[in-house]
Amino acid sequence: MAASGSYLLSLTTLAHAFTHTQLHKPLLSLLALHGTVRGILAHPNPNPNLPFVINTWSGPFTAATDAAYYTLTNATGTGSPIAALDAVVAGCSACEQNQCDGTVGFGGSPDEACETTLDALIMDGTTLNSGAVAGLRRIRDAIAVARAVLERTRHSLLAGDLATRFAVEMGFGPEGDLSTPESRALCEDWRRGGCKGNYRVNVEPDPETSCGPYRPVPLLAGRGIRLEDGQASHDTISMVVIDRNGTMAAGTSTNGARFKVPGRVGDGPIVGSGSYVDGDVGGCGATGDGDIMMRFLPCYQAVENLRLGMTPTEAAEDAVRRMLRKYPTISSGVVVVNNKGEHGAAGSGWTFTYSFRGGKMDAAEVVSVPPLAGLPVGRIRMESDNALREL
Repeated sequence: MAASGSYLLSLTTLAHAFTHTQLHKPLLSLLALHGTVRGILAHPNPNPNLPFVINTWSGPFTAATDAAYYTLTNATGTGSPIAALDAVVAGCSACEQNQCDGTVGFGGSPDEACETTLDALIMDGTTLNSGAVAGLRRIRDAIAVARAVLERTRHSLLAGDLATRFAVEMGFGPEGDLSTPESRALCEDWRRGGCKGNYRVNVEPDPETSCGPYRPVPLLAGRGIRLEDGQASHDTISMVVIDRNGTMAAGTSTNGARFKVPGRVGDGPIVGSGSYVDGDVGGCGATGDGDIMMRFLPCYQAVENLRLGMTPTEAAEDAVRRMLRKYPTISSGVVVVNNKGEHGAAGSGWTFTYSFRGGKMDAAEVVSVPPLAGLPVGRIRMESDNALREL
């Protein structure tokens, strides 16, 4: 600091000495530049919106918003992605530990066999590197294991028992049943009711009245999954953060669809579907009918929409409408934030909510988003026929 002060004094003295000559102009320009640089260094965060956190849902999910925000405000990093990644892990972990809405973390959404498994994804908005786990068994810390995949491997996704083995190697554990007495009772009640509302099709006995075991039946013309079919109630914590320096990261954690076929992987751990982030433009988090949503990569689409110049709300609405054109009753929620901290969202099939906190806000705020309307199935088929005739 002393050397810097002497340097500044010398510049000032010289500029004053040459005030009445033509030589003073470049010196004063140099002095102004020096002051500008010092101002930038002294104020590395000119954006009052930062740091910033946004995530799907409200209620118990705001604890995740606050946990991520506290991590960002207490971070000491100077531009590395570590603070942003730390915040995503802190936020999603809060929901895993709190079992947010019974749809995140252990003890929720049992599969057909009454077992709870976990999916998670984390993504670095600077490098676009990602790590994910799918169908993780017997380990509670799904988002932290996903980060280990990002930082300790050159892979992007590990699944099932072998993801569990990796987690144990990385020091996670101890292993234990992710089910709880409540989740097992929920599953047993469902099985006693005939497993109605499961995800089997084109099998016998009738999956609407029987729990199997199932065997395939011949596929008939026109027989298959109906366009209007969606999945049972299912939520996800998807989060995007921006640290004080503008570095971004995103993540997702969920225990998947309730009563899913064992081994099913939803959209949560899929890059571009459950979440996506590119620090050059912004990030996105999504929730809803994951088996349908992953066919559209809505978060990748939303971020690319930002790149094309759309606002966050326009980007989210476009991503949702693309899904509605094919699946008019899909339940979806897409939240989008650009790299300035400007945000918006869109949803369908339900009233979607999201939470955010940034700058010097004292608490998380919640935004409620009314659903976009889908076209009737007949109208979709008519539009598809017209499009084919135009080809």
